[in-house]
Amino acid sequence: MKRRTSIAYIILILLVSQALPFSNDYAVSANTGIEVAEASINVRSGPGLSYPVIASMKEGDAVNGLSRSGDWIEIEVNGETGWIASWLTKSSETAEAAAAKTAVSSVNRLNVRSQPDLSSSVLTQMNAGEQANVISDANGWVEVEFRGVRGFVSEQYISINNITNANPAPASSDVASIEIAVDVLNVRKKADLSSAKQGSVKKGEIYPVLELAGNWVKIQLENDKTGWVYSFYGHLSNQTAETKSDTSVKTVTVQTNGTNVRSQASTSSEVAARVNAGDQLPVLAKQGDWYQVQLSGGGTGFIASWVVTDGAQETSAEEEKPARKKGTLNGLTIVLDPGHGGNDGGTVGVRKTEEKGLTLKTAELLSNHLQAAGAEVLMTRQSDVYVDLRKRVAEAHTSAADAFISIHYDSTMDNSVSGFTSYYMHDYQKELAAYLNDGLGKKLTLRDRGVQRGNYLVLRENRQAAVLVELGFLSNYSEERIVSSAQFREQAALGLYQGLINYFDAQLEN
Repeated sequence: MKRRTSIAYIILILLVSQALPFSNDYAVSANTGIEVAEASINVRSGPGLSYPVIASMKEGDAVNGLSRSGDWIEIEVNGETGWIASWLTKSSETAEAAAAKTAVSSVNRLNVRSQPDLSSSVLTQMNAGEQANVISDANGWVEVEFRGVRGFVSEQYISINNITNANPAPASSDVASIEIAVDVLNVRKKADLSSAKQGSVKKGEIYPVLELAGNWVKIQLENDKTGWVYSFYGHLSNQTAETKSDTSVKTVTVQTNGTNVRSQASTSSEVAARVNAGDQLPVLAKQGDWYQVQLSGGGTGFIASWVVTDGAQETSAEEEKPARKKGTLNGLTIVLDPGHGGNDGGTVGVRKTEEKGLTLKTAELLSNHLQAAGAEVLMTRQSDVYVDLRKRVAEAHTSAADAFISIHYDSTMDNSVSGFTSYYMHDYQKELAAYLNDGLGKKLTLRDRGVQRGNYLVLRENRQAAVLVELGFLSNYSEERIVSSAQFREQAALGLYQGLINYFDAQLEN
């Protein structure tokens, strides 16, 4: 009896010692990498809350980040390594330097969240080209102040105007060029939003600046044309830029069978003709995202730029890719397709969960993992907008994607049905589907419904290795509660990530 009491007492002491935070026996070296943002945080032996506490840190303590695993940062304290939660830290960069920076949104409806987490509440939204003051940045998130609201935005969807004492903004008299910071920007005839459009320019393009007028910049276009753009949508520089040469497209090649040619440059206009994959059409003019083309039977029509390729795109897709090592995705292009969006909400769960929101959050998490492994990641949508199914497929074709993953959540009339499924259409897509499904099976606790053939447009019309995954049923009350959690999305993203790694590693062995 006495022996049992002694053992129980020892166990109790051990349990209590595990529950209490350790004292800070490790001196944290002064540094300018990462700074503790809370009154006190625990340093753990591994990247997760289940690992034991080995030390604690106080608000203002600064350290260097050695590596990252999900939302955890590896640090060194007094010669030993440990892990801290990224959401409890901030950049230790001085407030003066941060205040000199502005974040420019690259997309419409960019969410400004209350915390640096995809599951946190949305405080407001920024549209493409709108600017916010940067407060701090760390671990894929940027804290900003936008129209009096302070919150966090994902660094994937912004560009930073880094104006500091060491990198001052050029004086008006010294401005020589502007780099476009948003996906597409209209060029106008006069310095006025109501003025006629002269054309459009794209993100990353650099143009010579001819004149400044308030918030407007007059730029030099090709063929001696000029036009005005809003200065907030770009980065001004005192570096000169060469005038863009004439790169007008002479012909375009249709990518899919049954593609519509319309009477006007709009998806709502009348269909003038239908063309098939491989058809080459002479280009007469460009109007926004549409080409005016000559039809074989006479007459003209408009075809969307996202359903065709031109010579320049084909050449780019055929460029030799760098050698890749196992366990990495260097040199690979992955297209992620968050299902639905905008007025297409997808399915709605019994607990009113919207599919379109879950698919985007899951794709964003997966994108972070893939980019960290060296992949170039393209998203068919980056916010709550509607994207045509054929435009999604076109993204895979024009980028010569090595893999296309369409992310969805399922629904059926029978609310007892549950589980995840990986769909393919063509035989050349089946192997990728098998690897992705295997990766999901090792991370998810849901029923594995296996790999199945599915006649979906994004698979049927896709010439690339493409898979559509259904990550659980929102029509099942219990499963909806599981799949709508941040933890599930993280595990699903990790499963897809590992499946892709294994798939491409197997390619190297063949």
